[in-house]
Amino acid sequence: MASMLSTKKRKQSLKELKTLGQQLLSSRAHVNNLPLLITFVSPTSPPQHLLESLLSLQSFFIPVLPQLPPASSSKKNRVDDESKKENPEFIYKTWLRSKFDELVKSLIHVLFSPQSEDTLREVVLDTLMEFVKLGNNGRFHSAIYHKLLQTIVHSAESVDSVTDLLASKYFKYIDVRYFTYISLEKLATTLDVKDISDDKAMSANGNDESNLTASIELRIHKIHHIISNIPSQEGNNEKSEHEMWSGSGFSSKESSEVLKTEDKKLKSDKNNNKVLSTDTIVRKMKLKFTKAWIAFLRLPLPIDIYKEVLVIMHQAVIPFLSNPLMLCDFLTRSYDIGGVVSVMALSSLFILMTQHGLEYPNFYEKLYALLVPSIFMAKHRAKFLQLLDSCLKSPLLPAYLAAAFAKKLSRLSLLVPPSGALVIIALIHNLLRRHPSINCLVHRDDGYGAKEYGSKAEEIVDTADESEETVTNKSSRKPGIDHFNNEETNPVKSNAMRSSLWEIDTLRHHYCPPVSRFVLSLENDLTVRAKTTEINVKDFSSGSYATIFGEEIRRRVKQVPLAFYKTTPTSLFSEADFAGWTFEYEEIKENNTENDGKRTLNTSEENGDIYTKRQRVEC
Repeated sequence: MASMLSTKKRKQSLKELKTLGQQLLSSRAHVNNLPLLITFVSPTSPPQHLLESLLSLQSFFIPVLPQLPPASSSKKNRVDDESKKENPEFIYKTWLRSKFDELVKSLIHVLFSPQSEDTLREVVLDTLMEFVKLGNNGRFHSAIYHKLLQTIVHSAESVDSVTDLLASKYFKYIDVRYFTYISLEKLATTLDVKDISDDKAMSANGNDESNLTASIELRIHKIHHIISNIPSQEGNNEKSEHEMWSGSGFSSKESSEVLKTEDKKLKSDKNNNKVLSTDTIVRKMKLKFTKAWIAFLRLPLPIDIYKEVLVIMHQAVIPFLSNPLMLCDFLTRSYDIGGVVSVMALSSLFILMTQHGLEYPNFYEKLYALLVPSIFMAKHRAKFLQLLDSCLKSPLLPAYLAAAFAKKLSRLSLLVPPSGALVIIALIHNLLRRHPSINCLVHRDDGYGAKEYGSKAEEIVDTADESEETVTNKSSRKPGIDHFNNEETNPVKSNAMRSSLWEIDTLRHHYCPPVSRFVLSLENDLTVRAKTTEINVKDFSSGSYATIFGEEIRRRVKQVPLAFYKTTPTSLFSEADFAGWTFEYEEIKENNTENDGKRTLNTSEENGDIYTKRQRVEC
């Protein structure tokens, strides 16, 4: 049969193919044209032949789809099917169902074939979505749609063009998004069970384990590409937000249950029909959204996907979850990793702590450990520094903790670029204004009297370790000793309250003019508190050498320094530039020169005397 169809396929011209389609649509007597037309739906067929046959097949199947029996029947339907086996109409419709399933497989094959052009893919995708719209007795055919998404995820090649096309044209419909979440949850759940076991069996047959890892990572990338392209409900108007692709709404058992619950609510309040249905849809969407994302986050995410998810989670995921606290384990593990990953997880973790009541006892200790010089040159430093300022804003923050962060930032100001020093000065300015109890760090000049500024928390730490207290008391008697331990990871034990912000004072003489000017303004602001406010860290958090240079170029300078000397300089540096320094080499050289001059002078004098005497004698 297949060979006969292939032979006929070779002989058909475009005009004859059009005639076959017209015959199929005109009478049942030409229904045998159906298998022949399906054979033209292939990547090897000419595009004109494929489009012509597809047009005829789509026109034939769309009217009869609601009448076709389902592909998989339940036990009750099977009993009814047994009684209809001898019914010719039932046999005919069953045969049509099998041909329809064959057509769907051919369309998916054409859609993901490398030989297909983009315009052809768009036509095939539109045809598939039309079948999805009406394929399940006039309702949304979730099985066809799941098969489409499954093929996208399991494809061996990149099919981002198909995903982007699907997202741009159909993700605006709420029922498409709804069943997309359901399919993605199934695919993510079975990915690390069934698919990985199948891949392990393939690797046992001779494939490399690296190929197995690459295959899994490729599938995870595709799931992420789909789920990240689904638009959120925020920002859409009410009409487009609940627009359906399938006219009858959600299908399957869940849709009927939703309708039943809605009917019960409608009886109690008929006037709020629109509000109740909207609330129900939003609740169901949040549930499916949550299940899909939780199943995706349980996968072994590659590091690039891991970072992308952390970056968008606080805006694109947390606001739409049914219970955001379900992410607490994922975010705390990410925050404990350290480095850039911790910086990216800080935004979402901060939202859970401030808006959803998450308790994380080691939060400030982990935040203190993130303060390293490299953080001021990281890609996401702007958001991190703004969150750091927000985390230190609470007036209930203990004095020793505020002092530890101020001192740690002060020490980092000596190691970071000028842009980092500017934002550090702004952070310390805000800390000193919010926590007046740490103003002793500004006015302390040496180690004398440091003990009286110790907080109760530090006294508790000191009593727990008497040996450290003895050493501290001895060192506190010596002026000029900094008691702050920069290597200590626990801010409680850093002895920050016994130190001073001498590093900020050294920035008065910083080589970058904006830094030195900013330190002077900090001193003025702390002196006249009534006329000043907190500094907006956002204005400095994304600074760099380029921004500093641009600001300096735009500044209006009253006096321009010129390289003008009244007298020609005799040395590179003057003695005033190095007060208290002596250059022994130059002195020795001058002494040697003077001695040589004296010797020459004496010799010349002796020779002169002799010459004069001789002249006098000769005269």
